[in-house]
Amino acid sequence: MARVLIVEDEARVSDLLRKELEGEGHDVRQAFDGPSALQMVAEDPPNLVILDWMLPGLDGLAVCRQLRRDHLMPIIMLTARSEEVDRVMGLEVGADDYIVKPFGRRELLARTRAVLRRVELDRQQQLPADGEGYAQPIVRGPLIVDRTGHQASLDGVALELTPKEFEILALFAANPGRAFDRQFFIDRVWGGEYGGLDRAVDNHIRRLRRKLGAYGDKIVSVWGVGYRFLS
Repeated sequence: MARVLIVEDEARVSDLLRKELEGEGHDVRQAFDGPSALQMVAEDPPNLVILDWMLPGLDGLAVCRQLRRDHLMPIIMLTARSEEVDRVMGLEVGADDYIVKPFGRRELLARTRAVLRRVELDRQQQLPADGEGYAQPIVRGPLIVDRTGHQASLDGVALELTPKEFEILALFAANPGRAFDRQFFIDRVWGGEYGGLDRAVDNHIRRLRRKLGAYGDKIVSVWGVGYRFLS
């Protein structure tokens, strides 16, 4: 099954989560503060992070932002804050889902299964074919991104993209709903060798939005992080 990291400072809640997830066959690790969570992810990235909002050392929102700068694993925020603005804030910084305390066993397991299932479907779309390229095009509604042929089309019309615009679009399409910061794009698209300003990423995304027309509205800015492609 999956490797799951629980980041929760209340030992009782953390142990309850661990017991339920281990009962599903998952390999579970526990962190009890923000800095420890970041260190554990850096040393051995899990398949899923269940992250409490209120943490000592570094709160859950800050941890979520930092994780989103370097990693693609899904994040489920766990919190007692139930106001809509709080839920939106958690999602805006890059969380994939949101569970409000107190929660039921069935809700926890259902949301965990749903997130992991979505990740597995995305992974299947990225399987390499014959050692190079990717097994099949990514289809997001009217958008088709063929990474093997390095081509993209929208509503059946080929898009005229520069190589870096194509790579940015492919990254978005392969990871809908995930928030990325500018440094992530520089590392992945420019190979970490680009010495320019973050504005270069903004300019590429601005041109990409323009070429996508109305569909470009699916690329949204994420406060304090960077950009997200709406699923």
